[in-house]
Amino acid sequence: MGEVGRPKGKFTQHRRLDLLRELLLRHPKGLTLYEMADALEVTPRTMRRYLKEVDRHLELEPLETRGGGALLWKIRTSELPRKVELRRTQAYAFLAARRLFEPLKGSTLYEEIDMATNKLLSFSRRPGRGPNAGRADARLEDRFLYLPFAPKDYSEKTEELDDLFQAVADLRPLSLRYRSAGKSREERIKIHPYAMVLHRDSVYCVGLHTAKEEVRTFLLDRMRDTQIGYAEHFEMPETFSVDEYFHGELGVFKSTQLHDVVIDFDERGAEYVQMRRVHQSQRLSPLPGGGVRLSMTVGNLNQLTSWVLEWGARARVVEPPELVERVTSELAEALKSYR
Repeated sequence: MGEVGRPKGKFTQHRRLDLLRELLLRHPKGLTLYEMADALEVTPRTMRRYLKEVDRHLELEPLETRGGGALLWKIRTSELPRKVELRRTQAYAFLAARRLFEPLKGSTLYEEIDMATNKLLSFSRRPGRGPNAGRADARLEDRFLYLPFAPKDYSEKTEELDDLFQAVADLRPLSLRYRSAGKSREERIKIHPYAMVLHRDSVYCVGLHTAKEEVRTFLLDRMRDTQIGYAEHFEMPETFSVDEYFHGELGVFKSTQLHDVVIDFDERGAEYVQMRRVHQSQRLSPLPGGGVRLSMTVGNLNQLTSWVLEWGARARVVEPPELVERVTSELAEALKSYR
């Protein structure tokens, strides 16, 4: 049987930390152990254990009360958040990107982001000054926004997502079960998560595979049963740069093999290509009839193959031969389904 007073449902260590931090921020003068236990719906005995766990992160300090009453616990003044001043236009700019985080819904990280977003919403809806006076109901936050490409549903991965973010933020090792691409079985691995990337509305981690001593890219979708090594830390390599693994529309990866790629776009495709920065090495040159030639040097061809196929008849791969073969093979297989 579980301990009496234990919080209902899944309640990880850093979720407790977040709830306790929020509680103490709302009460800067401090709370007794019993008041905290009552607010978190745990027993005083459990609360004492929580305090030992979170004191390393929150920098708590006990305060004696007059008359020998119960100790008050508070966050040290040096740890309290400072105000950040924003203009209305800056608030709208952040609000425009709020849907970027929709794949994170259900996680503690999303709840923190949502809390900050609601504060920005309250600020943006106040009546303006000067020519904008009285226009608090203009609802610009609903008319100036970013729409996700095709947001994933990570509602079944919230614990893995929270653990991953916490491990990245605190530079702690992460143990997990992982199924690599093309493999049917999981394996237990340990990684040093260097960075977390939200790409095309999927969550990736770039980190060191400790057993193989290789920096790799891991997809959250394939992670399961994550466990943070709270008693350990790792050092970030000074030479690490996430930009080496992030290639815009062409995916999150790093490859030692490079390919010189040439793709021709017709007049319809040229308009869109000329407005995009697909890769940092790209070069554009005009073609007869209004088309454009895209030249670039890339590593892994997997994501590039899918990207070319999205263009349909508007794009034709010129080189390398390997990419030509991949695209034609995919198109031939697709046609079989219609015959």
